[in-house]
Amino acid sequence: MSTEAAPAAAPQGAAPSLTGVFVRLKLSLLRNGLRRSTGRALAYVGSVVVGLLFAAAAVLGLIALRGTAHAGALVVLLTGILALGWAALPLFFPTGDETLDPTRLVMLPLRPRPLIGSLLVASLVGIGPFVTLALVTGSVIAVAHGAAAAAVGVVAVVLVTLVCVSLARAVATASVRLLTSRRGRDLAVLSGLFIAIGAQGVNIAAQKLGRPDGLSVLEPVGTVLRWVPPASAVGAVEDAGHGAYGRALAGLALTAVALVLLLWWWQRTLTTLMTAPDSSTLQAVEKDSARGAAAGERGLARLLPDGRTGTVALRTLRYAWRDPKSKMAWATALGVGLLVPVVSAAQGNGSIYTSFSASALLGAQMYNQFGQDTSAFWMVASTIATPRDAYEELRARALALASVAVPFVTLVVLGSAAVIGPWSDFLEVYGLSLAVLGALLATGALSSALFPYSIPSEGNKNVAPGQGAIAWFSLFGGVAVGAVLCAPLLGLTIWLHVAGLHHLLWVLLPVGAVYGAGVAELGLRVAAPRVAGRLPEILTAVSKG
Repeated sequence: MSTEAAPAAAPQGAAPSLTGVFVRLKLSLLRNGLRRSTGRALAYVGSVVVGLLFAAAAVLGLIALRGTAHAGALVVLLTGILALGWAALPLFFPTGDETLDPTRLVMLPLRPRPLIGSLLVASLVGIGPFVTLALVTGSVIAVAHGAAAAAVGVVAVVLVTLVCVSLARAVATASVRLLTSRRGRDLAVLSGLFIAIGAQGVNIAAQKLGRPDGLSVLEPVGTVLRWVPPASAVGAVEDAGHGAYGRALAGLALTAVALVLLLWWWQRTLTTLMTAPDSSTLQAVEKDSARGAAAGERGLARLLPDGRTGTVALRTLRYAWRDPKSKMAWATALGVGLLVPVVSAAQGNGSIYTSFSASALLGAQMYNQFGQDTSAFWMVASTIATPRDAYEELRARALALASVAVPFVTLVVLGSAAVIGPWSDFLEVYGLSLAVLGALLATGALSSALFPYSIPSEGNKNVAPGQGAIAWFSLFGGVAVGAVLCAPLLGLTIWLHVAGLHHLLWVLLPVGAVYGAGVAELGLRVAAPRVAGRLPEILTAVSKG
C-alpha cells in the first residue's frame, strides 16, 4: 500500500512586534475607559486641554528668556524639578496609569529585556510625556546658540525625555508591591500635604524670582545641577553654544549613563517582580505575623504604662499610623505646624511666635476623639461604665497625643529660635506653647464629649452630611475657650514685658509647663462624667457616617 508524503507544516508568520502590541493595548484601554462615562471623558479632555495650554505658555515663556543672562541656570533647575516630579509621581498617584502595571504581565511568557523596550515606548504615549517633551524643547531653545548647540539640543531632548519616563517606570516597578498595598494607598492620601508644601515653596521662589536680580540667585544651584543627570544634558547645550565641547560631551555622557543604569535597574526589578514570590504566600504571612507580634512586644508597647492607659494609648497611636483619615490629619498638623515658621522665615518677616502653630495644630487633634473611632466606637463604649473608666480613656488618648506633641513642639520652638531668633525669647515662647497645648487638650476632651460627630470612612469628607455645624462649633468654640484658659498666662507675659522685668521672663517656662499640665488634667476630669453620662448620644452621633 502506497503512502503519501505528509504535507509540510505551513510556515508560521512572524510574531507581531511586542512594542506595537503594547502601544495598541494602551490606546485601546484608554479608549474603552473613556467610553464608560461622559464625565470621565470630559475630565480627560479637560486635562488634555489644560496640559496643552500649560505646555504652550511654558514654551513661549522659555523662548522669551532666550539671551537672558541667567537663563541657563533656570532651565537646568527646571529640568531637575521635572525629573524629580516624574520620580515622585508613581509614589503619590500609584493608580494614575493602570495600563502599564507590571503585575498584570506576570503570567505571560515575556522576557524582561524586550518587555522593557516595549513598556518604555508605550509609556511615551500620553499627555505627560508630551508636556515634558515640550518643556525640555523650550529649555533647549532658550540656551541653544549656534549649530553645534542645536545638534546637542536634539540629543538632549531625547535623552531627558527618556530618562524622565524611565525613572518613573523604574520607581513604580521597584515599589509596586508597596503601592498596591494599604500603606501605598495611605501614601497617596498624604499626597495633598506634599502638594501644599510644594505650592508654598513655589510661592516663595516666585516672589524671589520676581525681583530685578531674581534669576541670579539660581546660579549656585544651577552650577551644581549642571552635573546631575538629566539636567546635565540641558547644561551641555549651553556649553556647546559657548564652545566648551568637552563639557558638553561630558554632560550628555552623564545623562546617557543615567539612562542605561535606569534601564538596567528597571529590568532587574521587573525580573524580580515577575519571578519572586510575594507576601501573599502562607509562609510569608506567617513570617510577617510573627515579626509584627515580636515588634509589638518589644517596641512602643514597652514604653507605655501597663493597664488600660497603655492599651488605649497604643491603640490611638496605631490609629494615627494606620488609618488613612487619622494619618492625614496628623501629617497635616505636623507638616503645616513646621511649614508656618519655615515659610515665615523664608519670606523675611519671620517671628519666633509663629512656632505656636505647632502646639495649636497638634492640640486640635484632641477634638472629636470618639468620632475618629468611627463605627468601632461601640467596642470602646462597652468598656466605659463609670466616670472613672471615661477618665482613664480620655487620659490615655491625651497621653498618646502629648507623647508626639511635646517633642515636636520642642523641636519647632528650638528651630525657630535658632533660625529666626532671638534666643532670649525661647523660654518664654516654649512655656506659652506648652500652655496652649494643655489648654487645647482640655477643651478637646470636653468638646469630644459634648459635640461628637461622625467621620465617613469612605471618600474625602471629614464630616458626615448634616453635622457640619456641629463640627465647626466644636472646633472654633473649643479654641475660643482654650484662648480664655490661656488668658492668665498671656496676661503675666504682657505684664512682665510692660514692667520691664525681662530678666524674669524665664519663669514662663516652668509656669507654662505646670499650667498646661494642670489645665489639661482639669479638662479631662470635667469631661469624664459627661462622656459616661452621654454614651448613647455619642455612639449615635459618631455612627451616622
